[in-house]
Amino acid sequence: MSATRRQILSRTGASVAGIAFTGALSELFAGSASAAPRTAGYGPLVPDPDGLLDLPAGFRYRVLSRQGDPLRSGEGLVPGNHDGMGAFAGRRGRVHLVRNHENRVTGKIAVPTVPGLTYDPAGKGGCTVLELDGRNNVLGERVAIAGTAVNCAGGPTPWNTWLTCEETEDRAGTNGYTKDHGFIFEVDGADPHRTGAVPLTAMGRFQHEAIAVDPSNGIVYETEDAFERPFGLFYRFLPERPLGGTGSLRAGGTLEAMRVPGVPDLSVVQETGTRFEGIEWVPVPDPLATATPIRHQDFGPRGITHAQKLEGCYWGGRAVYFVSSFARAKDGSAATHFGQVWKYEPHRRRLTLVVVFGPDTDVQLPGESPDNICLAPTGGLMVCEDGDGAQHVFGLSADGEVYAVARGAQNIGTPEAPEWGEFAGVTFSPDGSTMYVNCYTPGTTFAVTGPWC
Repeated sequence: MSATRRQILSRTGASVAGIAFTGALSELFAGSASAAPRTAGYGPLVPDPDGLLDLPAGFRYRVLSRQGDPLRSGEGLVPGNHDGMGAFAGRRGRVHLVRNHENRVTGKIAVPTVPGLTYDPAGKGGCTVLELDGRNNVLGERVAIAGTAVNCAGGPTPWNTWLTCEETEDRAGTNGYTKDHGFIFEVDGADPHRTGAVPLTAMGRFQHEAIAVDPSNGIVYETEDAFERPFGLFYRFLPERPLGGTGSLRAGGTLEAMRVPGVPDLSVVQETGTRFEGIEWVPVPDPLATATPIRHQDFGPRGITHAQKLEGCYWGGRAVYFVSSFARAKDGSAATHFGQVWKYEPHRRRLTLVVVFGPDTDVQLPGESPDNICLAPTGGLMVCEDGDGAQHVFGLSADGEVYAVARGAQNIGTPEAPEWGEFAGVTFSPDGSTMYVNCYTPGTTFAVTGPWC
């Protein structure tokens, strides 16, 4: 029986989990603040005596917020299902941490409805925002948007707001909703009432996952995590009023989907370094999906390019990177893989497969099922692995080393059959001194400090 990555990490205390593999790893770190990305891990993980979060020696965590605790605003309880998250610089060295809550209609702790911040009173999802001082003391915690649904991921804008994404296509009248869902909403962590609860309808109605914004022109790239065939698309939104702050995206724009000529399904591409030139962008016939989900719509005789589990998305250097967490032929994909990271260069109209993830039995490849992903100020890539068994935040170096940065220690199963909640929302403080990350279940937000550089 082959040893799995998690078995090896368990034996070694979770240090370096893999070594060099093929692919243009250095490309992943474009735009990182560090000129010399670190090339090794931080050492073995040390079991947490409090049973919350295992970290390398020299690192420490603070629990900022847990589901079920009272919101400091007095608006209700901290909702559950902590997912995507962004950290934004505030005044006097403060940080505004905007956090998604991926609540469905069955969510146990809904985001409290607040006048002026609620889209659909029947929606249980939304965002909360924590205000922190320079030492990660919580100064405030309040609702930032409510009445949305299945707020999965999203992404930051260059004008210091958060775009929160609904990962659903439910219409009004479904599951008790009073309004259509499947939109992106803009959230200002410093002043949520400035952005309110207005759906950015021109950006499309579909099962949104994450976004990344080109800071040079305001074009927004969007991933779609569709749950069944035909799988999701990779989109770009060309705003009528590019950049310029809150309200620019409300002015409308054009939504387009990516077509890779001759490739109807990205899962068939298996070799890192594979490049496609002349990428095309096709206008979406009906962005509101009034009659037909976008991925089912007619994009002409040449079709459109699909991919299963399009999730994490970020901007680095002059390119946008996006993640396909996995593809399974048994689910209807054209081929099977355990995770990919793609790079699209707009100025070259070029798409490149830069990383291929491996099965849990292959310790020479990074861990399977990558989900939320972000660049670290130290030059590495942080990946929330959403697989089975123990749950980790992995670091990935430019030399191809995969190392564990954190391991969840909250057992949500039983002593005989332990389970751990996935990590999500990994992000860093504006000064790079703190990594913030969520445990999805039970909803817990951590601030992790230590010798990052």
